[in-house]
Parts: sequence; C-alpha cells; structure tokens
Amino acid sequence: MKGLLKVALGVMTAIGGFVDIGNIVTSGVTGARFGMTLAWAVVLGTLIMVLYGEMAGRVAAVAQRAVFDVVRERLGVRFALVNLVASALLALLTLAAEIGGVALVLQLVSGVHYLIWVPVVGLAVWLAIWRLPFSVLETVFGLLGLCLLVFAAALALLPVDWHQFGEEVFSPSVPAGEPLPTWLFYGISLIGACVVPYQVVFFASGGREEKWTVRDMRRARVNTLVGFPLGAVLSLAIMAAMVPVLRPDSVDVRHLGQVTLPIAQALGVVGLLLTFVGFFACTFAAAAESALSIGYSFGQYFGWSWGKRHRPVDAPRFHLVCLASVIAATAFMLTTIDPITVTIVSVVLGGAAIPLTYLPLLVVANDREYLGRYVNKRWQNALAMLALLVMVVVSVAALPLLIATKAGQ
Repeated sequence: MKGLLKVALGVMTAIGGFVDIGNIVTSGVTGARFGMTLAWAVVLGTLIMVLYGEMAGRVAAVAQRAVFDVVRERLGVRFALVNLVASALLALLTLAAEIGGVALVLQLVSGVHYLIWVPVVGLAVWLAIWRLPFSVLETVFGLLGLCLLVFAAALALLPVDWHQFGEEVFSPSVPAGEPLPTWLFYGISLIGACVVPYQVVFFASGGREEKWTVRDMRRARVNTLVGFPLGAVLSLAIMAAMVPVLRPDSVDVRHLGQVTLPIAQALGVVGLLLTFVGFFACTFAAAAESALSIGYSFGQYFGWSWGKRHRPVDAPRFHLVCLASVIAATAFMLTTIDPITVTIVSVVLGGAAIPLTYLPLLVVANDREYLGRYVNKRWQNALAMLALLVMVVVSVAALPLLIATKAGQ
C-alpha cells in the first residue's frame, strides 16, 4: 500500500512538475493566435520527453549514474565542457524566466509591480533550495500545480466549437494570414517547452538523491509514462481555453494575466484563485529545479560532492553554484527585460541544445556494461533515433527562425 501511494504521489508530482512558465506562456500564446493547429507540437514534445525521461530514470536506477556523469564520460572532458556551459546558460535563462513568472503571478495577486517582487522571489527560491526538504519541494509544489486543472474544467463551460477543435488538431495547417515561419517558430517553442534539458538533469539527479535502485524502476517509469502525458494534457487544456475567449478578438498574449481571462469568464473568482495557486506552484518549483539542475551539472562534471540533501558545509561548491545562479538570474530580470520574451527565447534556445544532452543518454541506455539486461529494446532504439532526428531538425531550425521572426513577432 505504501508503495502504491509513492507511485500515485510520483505521478501527481510529475503532472504538476511538467508544467512550468514555458508551457504556460507558449500554450497561452499559441492557443490565442493559432487555435489548436499546434497541438501536434505538444504531443510530439511530450513523446520525446517520455522516451528520454524513462531512459534517464533507468540509467539513474540501474547504473546509478546521473546525466552529467554520463555526458562527461561519453563525450570526453573537453567536449562535455562545451555541453556543460551551454546547458548551464540555458538553465540560467530558464531560471530567470521562472523567477520572472513567479513575480508576475504575485503582481496579479497584489497589484504591486513585478520588479519589486523579483528580488523577493529570488531570495525565496534560494531559501527553498537551502532549507526545504526535497520531498516538500517536489511533492507539495507538484500537487499544488494540479490546480491548473481548472483550465480543463473551464472548457466544459466555455462556448467551444468541438468540431473545429477536432479539425485543427487532426488536420493542422497554418491559419490564414499567419506567416509559415512564425507558425513553425511557435511549434518549436512548444516542443522546447516540453523537452527542456534541465528537466532530464533534475529528474535523474533527483533519482540519485533518493537513492533509486532497480526496485524503483517501476515507480520512475510510471512517473514518466503517466505523469508527463497528463502534464501535457494540462498544457493542451491551457491552449484550448484560449481559443473561444481570446482568438475571436485576435488577442496577442503579451502578459500572464491574459492567460487567466478564460478562467475569469468561466469560473469567476474561485477559478482565478486556483489558477494563481497553480501558476505560483509550477513556476516556483521550476525555478528551484532549474537552479538545482545547474548545481547538479557542475557537481557531476567536476566530481564535487553534490545534492540538495547535503548541507552547505558538506557540499559547499554545489550550494555556491546554486546561489550564484539564483543571484545572476535575479539580476538579469531586474534589467526590466520582458519576462514573456525571456520565456519564449529560453524554450526555443533550449530546443536548440537538446541533442547535446540526449545523445549521450541514448548511448548509455544501450551499453550493457552499465545497464546489463535493462538496455533499450529494439523498438525503443527505433523511436529514440527518430526522436533524435526530430531534435536535430529542431536544433538546426531554432536559431534561424528566432532571428527571422524576431522571436515570434
């Protein structure tokens, strides 16, 4: 019974943990602008995340290795250093976006400008990393993130044209008047929001912190195979809720508050309160996870003592990197750069860097020296190679589209 409860909590945590400011913003922007014609990108990104997330969990449980241990060993010290720097910079950009997202939520609730909240949020994130138990950070905030199910509930009350929804989901095409490059740019942003590298680093490193063994593989697999897809359902629900409320008036979503408009129309004040709780929980947890993933990456690459469960005196360099990351991200957001723009750019650039992290993971998942009989099956390798090909295409296209569309303008 206790094992079943752990699995259930893990699934619910994975659902809430899958959705962060990247998913919220990109789903809101694309739903209002393109309807459901980009739903395929969420599905594709989720399938890739499930596939490689399962591998990361398996490597952590069986080989008892975290992602950057694998990257350094498989790519070599010098090339892995390039990967480390790229991954850390992208995670730092994501951390800045998450801190800005939490500040925007607090602005919506309090009316106080988000820039006043940014240093407060930065301090709170560091205190959470330093003082909150790992189980609280992962489980409580993940469960509170489920408040975003209000978007699914709102669909039952909004004037949805389900026939049109079906056509756009199953026969997607570029909406009239929209440039193809911009449509593709946002497709990449949705994929990048689902498959950000920091989530894999955090997932595998968290498994090592919890001392996963082969006996924990079932729980890890259920988290990825059930929790991540249900998290994608939340992203699609946010996208869908935008269509009947914002799309008819061609609203260009440029503020987090606009994403809450369908909830206000359908569910009123109670719905808004649940939405704010969900937004806060998802973005705050993702901020802590982003900072931790930077610490994990450096600790694993350089062979330091690392882990949230270690006190700062026992893992000083790990905690120093986490603290420095939070300070740098907070300072970046205080430059007054638009948090929504930072979010869009971070998920697109994250999509560009995906192959660097995922290729070594695929190699180790096929290495019997590490995994023995738990190596990938043939069908897993076929899907993984297809997914890797997609990620390479995304990686190549991301920067040109970012420049050509001026970040989706």
